[in-house]
Amino acid sequence: MSVTLAAPTAPSLAALTDPQPRLVDSSAMHYFLIEAVQTLRHSSAVADARAKKIEDEMIEAGLIPPPQPPQMKAKKDAQRDSIGAGTSAPTEDEDEGLRARLEAIGLHVGANITERLCHGRAGFADTLDIVKFVCKELWTTCWDKQVDNLRTNHRGVYVLQDNSFKPIARISSWEGRAEATRGARVHVAMSAGIIRGSLIRLGLHGTVTPEINLPQCTFQVKIPKAP
Repeated sequence: MSVTLAAPTAPSLAALTDPQPRLVDSSAMHYFLIEAVQTLRHSSAVADARAKKIEDEMIEAGLIPPPQPPQMKAKKDAQRDSIGAGTSAPTEDEDEGLRARLEAIGLHVGANITERLCHGRAGFADTLDIVKFVCKELWTTCWDKQVDNLRTNHRGVYVLQDNSFKPIARISSWEGRAEATRGARVHVAMSAGIIRGSLIRLGLHGTVTPEINLPQCTFQVKIPKAP
């Protein structure tokens, strides 16, 4: 008995231009963000150490003057006898560099997601229509819900409030609320980049500033008026 196998059919042009989306568990994004923060923090430390080594070599060679000695700071309280003793927490300067790198990643993610969501969609009527798209469709795609509150002064400032922002909803610290808030600022940097990347892809260039009151997060979007 012979069996005839059908020749594989080539995919249609429509299937190639608009393939079926591949779904990923929503928890994967949160695990990725946790690992990305730690990886980029380590990467920034290695890059800073490399730059410091080069600077020291140039100082020894007399190519650049030595830096000014740092100002003496008041002695901090003794470290508590706990699991955190003996380790130094990242400084604000280190966190600033880390936030900048996370926001840069978010810019690409937000722009690409927006391009996908707007495929085959009619254009937006005005700036408020674009911001509403961010509050509804982008927010639902990235964080499984819509924005809880949207306010605007109709002069280019928009306030997007999420009462339980998913990336920071479970952040806590044994050192207290202030330390948890400092850590949350790092974790919302990528989210701010996603929002700004989405706006840029839709033609709006502005600033996105997160304000945290755990577990609430408010993003203030400032879009300058067109000349």
